[in-house]
Formats: sequence, C-alpha cells, structure tokens
Amino acid sequence: MSPPHPADTKLVISSYHRFTLWRSPPEMAEAVRKIWPEMRVLDLPHYDRIAAELPDADIFVGLLLRPEQLRQAPRLKWVHTTSAGVGQLMYPEFRASGITLTNASGVHAPAMAEHIAGMLVAMARDFPGSMRFQAQRKWGQQEIWDGRSRPRELGGAVALLVGFGAVGRAAAERLRAFGMRIRTVTRSGKAEGSLAERVFSTAELKTALEEADYVILAAPETPETHHMLGAEQLAAMKPSAILVNVARGSLVDQEALIAALEKRAIAGAALDVASPEPLPPESPLWGLDNVLITPHTSGISDRIWQRQTELLIDNLGRWFRGEPLRNRVDLARGY
Repeated sequence: MSPPHPADTKLVISSYHRFTLWRSPPEMAEAVRKIWPEMRVLDLPHYDRIAAELPDADIFVGLLLRPEQLRQAPRLKWVHTTSAGVGQLMYPEFRASGITLTNASGVHAPAMAEHIAGMLVAMARDFPGSMRFQAQRKWGQQEIWDGRSRPRELGGAVALLVGFGAVGRAAAERLRAFGMRIRTVTRSGKAEGSLAERVFSTAELKTALEEADYVILAAPETPETHHMLGAEQLAAMKPSAILVNVARGSLVDQEALIAALEKRAIAGAALDVASPEPLPPESPLWGLDNVLITPHTSGISDRIWQRQTELLIDNLGRWFRGEPLRNRVDLARGY
C-alpha cells in the first residue's frame, strides 16, 4: 500500500482548553500549510465546528476526541494528541478502532525536568519555610535551622525516579549534576543508557522506596499505576524522604499521603498534580507546612508550541513517506 499524499489529506487541528497555553496557536497550522500547501489544514479554535469537519478528516490533532466524535470520523487514520498522557483516549471504542495514536512525549520534558530539580532544591533548602517567614517580615534563620525541615544538601542523596521515559531521563541528567545517585523503577526492570546506577521493576517498588531520599513520580497514568503509592508504600519510605509528583494525582492515594504527612511519617511532599484538579480549597494539603504545591505548572514553558510544531511536522513527513512515526502509543499498554 502506497503512503498517503498531502493533496488527498485533510488535517483538523482543535486543541481547546480552559488553560490558554494548552490551546494550539494558529502558527502551528500556518507552519504545516507552508510545507504542504496542497493539504487541507483546518485550525479550529473551538469545538463548535468539529462535528461538521470530522466526517472527511484523515488526521486529527488535539487534546481529546470523545467517543461520539470518533463515530463521526469514519476516515480517520491517525490521531496526534498534544498531551503526553493519553488516558483521555483510552476508551474501548478508540482502542478497537485501529487508528494510529501518537502523543507529545518529550515536548514537555525539559520544562518538567527543571521543575523537578527546582522542587528538590526548594524542599532540601526549605524555601517554603523562608517564604512563610518572608510573609511575616521575619528573619527566621534560627527557626529554619531548628525546624523539622532542616536544610540539607542534594549531593550523595538517592533520587528514585518512578518512570523513566522522556521526563524521567531528562530529570536524571539534571539531578546527576547535583551529585545525586539516580535509581529508577520501570515496568520491565530495565532502562536505556547509564543514567541510573540501579533499575527496579514495579514489582520491586517497595524495596526501591526503602533507600530513597527523594521519590519522584514521572510514570504514565494507566490502570496499573493507579494508587501505586498507597499507605503500604508510603510506610516503606524513610521518615526523612520527600515525595515529588509531577505525573498525575491518581498515582497516589491522596488520603494516605495526607495521613503520612500529618504524622510526619515522611518528611514532606512537593506536588504539581492532585486528585481532583483543581485541588479544592478545603483540602488539608494546602495547610500543611511540609508540602509545596504548584498548580500543574511543571510542563509550562514558552517553548512548548515550538517543540509541538516541530514534532508534528516531522511526523507528517514520516506519514507521507510511509515511515514509522515518533511517539507511537501502544494502545494495549496505554502509553
């Protein structure tokens, strides 16, 4: 079977989100049109026109395609989601559709890796404590040293990365520069390259947790990773350990985490994600002095759409040449 031709292809881009950064800019469609002027490229800033444009669409680019929308797109051959996570598309109809799915893995990795490094520095040096004293206009040097979160160094500490995809590897590169010892947990118990001094399988998670000073969750959201950190796993962590979650809130049993933090079973947590999101004002997490919360901003960067566009254009070229696509999702695994 010969590869598809641009002149016979219709591409629909529709990536609306309440958070404006996640909305695809018109420059993405313009960049595609510049390379393939014969291709029909529609950029829909809202979902109100999508039903009319899906029936003859060959490729869809966006965050979400609902089951009823999928049924309206009989010609659809490829969906590219502008998020790294694909849980929103893992419904039975899509899995059974035979449609090729790619994601934005790697696009957010540089920003998220820097965010992880920043969180570790902030927790190690008790920046949250300094911010509280700043708000009080108080020079809290002695109080910070005498506090439960006494400042420490990252050099020599064990960073356990749970998940070693694009984000995990990018974080490992940066954390090694601090002199940290990198370990990781992967589904298979294997990892590419030499960034990690030791690799554990998910079946060995509890063992891996026991020696970690910082536990960093960067795994995909799948049925297997749901609540992978519960009361039992939190109890296996050192009392001095810090949990960092930049993956999804569902990976952690949040009630068990709150209980562990309240009784200081672990030293603290830096959370960029929660369950649910937005985190409700009444959540106890807001009031805990051993918690740092960022509002799902780890993937935010002014370079996101530049990398998104580069990835899409590269994959379109591969599509038209009949070559394997980057970031193809295994629908059976869900990532």
